[in-house]
Amino acid sequence: MNKTVIDAHDLVRIYDEKTVPVYALNGVHLHIERGEFTAIKGPSGSGKTTLLNMIGGLDIPTKGYVEINGTNITKLKGNKLIDFRLHNIGFVFQSYNLIPVLTAKENIEFIMLLQKSPAAEREKRINELLNQVGLKDKAKKRPSELSGGQQQRVAVARALAPKPQFILADEPTANLDSVSAGNLLDIMAKLNREENMTFIFSTHDQRVIDRARRVITLEDGKIVADTAPSVIVHDVI
Repeated sequence: MNKTVIDAHDLVRIYDEKTVPVYALNGVHLHIERGEFTAIKGPSGSGKTTLLNMIGGLDIPTKGYVEINGTNITKLKGNKLIDFRLHNIGFVFQSYNLIPVLTAKENIEFIMLLQKSPAAEREKRINELLNQVGLKDKAKKRPSELSGGQQQRVAVARALAPKPQFILADEPTANLDSVSAGNLLDIMAKLNREENMTFIFSTHDQRVIDRARRVITLEDGKIVADTAPSVIVHDVI
């Protein structure tokens, strides 16, 4: 199995090009291997969320490209891109983004339904995930009946349900108290350790940064520091 999961090359994202150009990303090169537990940090406006959106196919670069397992997702359009994301990328957002009328179990199942997974496979996977995130007894609860930490654990389980290539987590602990944040990070670290699941975080949270095995620092849309010595930082001229 190929160790390289994400290969982003010379990513540039410019907003307001017709007026005053704003470089959200300015020549970012990034290589992520399977099993990494990586935090991307930087001040507000440094480009963290834009980079995650590029990797996740939620935004299109002005220049450069992103390859996931050798597929250039920058060239995928419409339903092909949607289908690729559905089968390869898991998303966890700080706002949880759970469907309020669905139970915890149904929220986790949702992506698998879109994938048209068989019922028996869905049932087995959901039960496994509810156990892993410690919510077996909350399966029939709707989001409004769960705490913030519990809702975020449902969101993690939902992201993991289709067995994606990696998880993108954008400020996943931002709305959580310290105990809930610690529990969530413990769960994700355990999944990374035991299942070799790849996690990439965008975060301001020092607790996430302290647990990461690789920390990438962005400033003004550029990578200015990377704890992985094999990664070369490229300057844009």
